[in-house]
Amino acid sequence: MSDEVTTTPAASPASEPERPHLKRVLGRRDLVLLFVVAVFNLNVLPSITANGGVTVWLWLISLLLFFWPQGIAVIELAHRYPGEGGVYLWAKEVFGDFHGFLSGWCYWTNNMMYVPTVMLYFVGVSVFVLGPSHAGLADNKNFALAASVVLLALLVILNIMGLGVGKWVNNLGGIGTFIAAFLLMGLGIIVCLKFGTNIHWADFQIPANPRFVLNSFGVICFGLVGLELASVMGDEIENPRKTLPGAVAWGGVLSGFLYIGATLTLLVAVDKNSISVLQGIVQAVSHMASRVGVAWIVAPFAFLLSLSIAGIGSAWLGGSARIPFVAGLDSYMPSWLGKIHPRYATPYAALIVHASVSLILVIANFLATGGVQESFQRLLSLAVVLQLIPFLYIFGALLKIAVDAKFVRGHYGKGTLIFAGVSGFITTILGIALAYFPAQQITSLLSYEIWMIGGTLLFIGLAAFFFYVYGSRKAARKLATNSAVV
Repeated sequence: MSDEVTTTPAASPASEPERPHLKRVLGRRDLVLLFVVAVFNLNVLPSITANGGVTVWLWLISLLLFFWPQGIAVIELAHRYPGEGGVYLWAKEVFGDFHGFLSGWCYWTNNMMYVPTVMLYFVGVSVFVLGPSHAGLADNKNFALAASVVLLALLVILNIMGLGVGKWVNNLGGIGTFIAAFLLMGLGIIVCLKFGTNIHWADFQIPANPRFVLNSFGVICFGLVGLELASVMGDEIENPRKTLPGAVAWGGVLSGFLYIGATLTLLVAVDKNSISVLQGIVQAVSHMASRVGVAWIVAPFAFLLSLSIAGIGSAWLGGSARIPFVAGLDSYMPSWLGKIHPRYATPYAALIVHASVSLILVIANFLATGGVQESFQRLLSLAVVLQLIPFLYIFGALLKIAVDAKFVRGHYGKGTLIFAGVSGFITTILGIALAYFPAQQITSLLSYEIWMIGGTLLFIGLAAFFFYVYGSRKAARKLATNSAVV
């Protein structure tokens, strides 16, 4: 593909309008920061670490069997199929139109639920900027909802103004993530050197009742996705074939290091039974800062972490909105989703729809559940399932390419693709299955299972509806056009 500012050309100028042009504004530094802010999500860390030291082993297993293969898959598939759409485009090229649509649909709809969890986490952390006395505001439903709406609206506006503007939210978030993570780990090292630690080998063993630990494996896999995000915006990357591999490698190494270090620090600083899924990171910093006499650092840390969370929300909102944009262009969803802003050249319609559905979902969960933390966990668990479904296609695509009798080497050889495909596919299935086990914050098992099973079936059913209804209309229009030409 040319490195000029173009998108994938239309199949037939006589039958389809010229596809809109997007601007190439993402360089290697932007991509590395995007990967770090998208992959290293401190908002999922407390809910994982609450299960104790055994989660460190789960992190190592996931990094080896899921994250590394994911990096191989992203580089290989982006090399073979460059362009806007990422997981949507790859599944479509390898498995056909419906599978491409289903992959992109799940990737998009999971973010409808994940983005609200980011908003809630932002609220839980940002209140510490006002001082510890305001921490209770995070559990106030009305305040949490209002603050979430304000942040969501701001991120939508910035992303509509374009990645040239919106990427600075991502970049600031990436910088905030680095500083917050190293401050967290630095305090942990000082506390260990000065006071020792209460963590023992027994804390890293599998507990007698591993029920709650099972859910965390799916959340860990979910926490490690994100390397594919830049490829969703493939037509907005400067020289993608040259830029992407190095950015994926650096982003992956940095994110893995930060996850392991931050997990160990949380285990050292806070008892697992008292970790809040919304405020666990700030709790840890507050506890350690008090012990070493620098309690004043909590407010600045909360501010940096808030920047990081805003960057996470911006990255996933802006990236995943490209999926309905491309689906609209392909006529498998309403065509107006494929519109771009006349001034900013951004998929504004898709961004507004994404934000609107996220808002509806977060309101519904506030009305249906007992508290903010349970709402967070329910949204997160369903997001895990929907997010991992596209990875079945990603790793399946590697296997299909590798075993093809006409295999031609792309970026990697056949053996590497088979290893990555098998390892990633099995790990993804396991992560999806274990997400259906409830986390500690869930108070009603029946309500949780109805939400999880019903939500999964609902979103997959909606994907089939949109594909076949709009697909049949697309086929009819194409037939009519061909008849007119003849």
